[in-house]
Amino acid sequence: MPEHPSDGSSDRRDFLRNAGLGGLSLGMMFDKLSNPYKTEQELEFITQKVGRDSKPSDLKITDMRVATLVGVPFSSPIIRIDTNQGLVGWGEVRDGASANYALMLKSRLLGKNPCNVEKIFKEIKQFGNHSRAAGGVCGVEMALWDLAGKAYNVPAYQLLGGKYRDFIRLYADTPEANTYEGFAENMKKRRDQGYTFLKMDFGIGMLADQPGMLVNASNWSVKRQWDDRESGKLGNYANTKHPFTRIQVTKKGLDKLVEHVGKVRDIVGYDTPLAADHFGHFDVNTAIQIGEAMEPFRLAWLEDLVPWFYTDQWKQISDAIETPTLTGEDIFLKEEFIKLIDAKAIDMIHPDLASSGGLLETKKIGDYAEEKGIPMAMHFAGSPISMMANVHCAAATENFVALEHHGVDVTGWEDIVTGLKPIADKGFVRVPEKPGLGVELNEDVAKKFLKKGATWFAPTDTWNTKDSADREWS
Repeated sequence: MPEHPSDGSSDRRDFLRNAGLGGLSLGMMFDKLSNPYKTEQELEFITQKVGRDSKPSDLKITDMRVATLVGVPFSSPIIRIDTNQGLVGWGEVRDGASANYALMLKSRLLGKNPCNVEKIFKEIKQFGNHSRAAGGVCGVEMALWDLAGKAYNVPAYQLLGGKYRDFIRLYADTPEANTYEGFAENMKKRRDQGYTFLKMDFGIGMLADQPGMLVNASNWSVKRQWDDRESGKLGNYANTKHPFTRIQVTKKGLDKLVEHVGKVRDIVGYDTPLAADHFGHFDVNTAIQIGEAMEPFRLAWLEDLVPWFYTDQWKQISDAIETPTLTGEDIFLKEEFIKLIDAKAIDMIHPDLASSGGLLETKKIGDYAEEKGIPMAMHFAGSPISMMANVHCAAATENFVALEHHGVDVTGWEDIVTGLKPIADKGFVRVPEKPGLGVELNEDVAKKFLKKGATWFAPTDTWNTKDSADREWS
């Protein structure tokens, strides 16, 4: 039957359909007949807290751009995803990775609704891989959750199922010093900052060039664990997997490590958890010897003694020592974590959300470990944007222990974003209640960290066109 606007039926029908307020709608409908102005006031009052800046079902991605920051503490490409409704989503490619890992995904994102996070993730995860190669996929996933939270006006943790905690515990690296007196002063600084969980670096690099400490080390660049630009006589130490260097630690070397860690423990005390970072490249036998030597100091964990993919060797180490073992910062997706967990090869998992698959995949990893009785610490070394992605995931995951903070001593680090200040407060981060990740990029401050020669969110139209078939099956 045709509608006649003059009889008011269309107005009433549209009002009921659009307001969606059930019984309240009926009351306001009759008010409208007698006093239209009063009805408008009532509707405005009732819906005053309803977000009007987005219609989630109509939200579409229109653009993606990047700006690479350095010194935060390393290099971190920041992703900005724009939409047709003016909402902006922030993400971050993992430290040390190329922005191109993200940009090549742009043609797969344009026109899509960012609220369909898992669907989009399943479409783009084929373009990620372990370590930094996952940076683009994970950075985009962060930005999608930021957009979805803003569209629905809820924090990201709520979209992951809610939170287990209001505060996220941080663990901080131990600042280096030339003397133990200097180290003690740095530790006092950490305690004054409120950190209740610490991590230190020690390994065979500190034994290099000292006579009688190492076997078969003289032809390797042992002090250059991370520098893949220097090739020694036997090859590039940084890129030679641990079992193949054939470096061993002597009894004298082990005694030196024990002396060092003992002094550190005396400074830190036993009330504070103290973890140990990477140790260098040596085989499983040496790893066990070092692990056994460290047992009196009750370290929170020994990290990445051998590469993560040597499941059998990890089990051999874990079965032989009492100190907890931990790995995982370079693993992409849950399947490889499941192998380590099912084999009972490690005592703790250590995903880096910017490599493991983003917020939802990391929560799935944590949930699987939780079912098997395995705790989860989280690796992180980026800007506050990636930190907040970690914070929401940690809040939503039951077996979470502590999140790494590598930017403690970076001047201006917290000012890179707005929306949460302070970010780190006495060694903890309060979980934000604002929509999405809960922070926005502070462009004036962030520009101070812009990589030399890089552009500030320049147009990326060259990445707009998809030029391949992506289906993984026939």
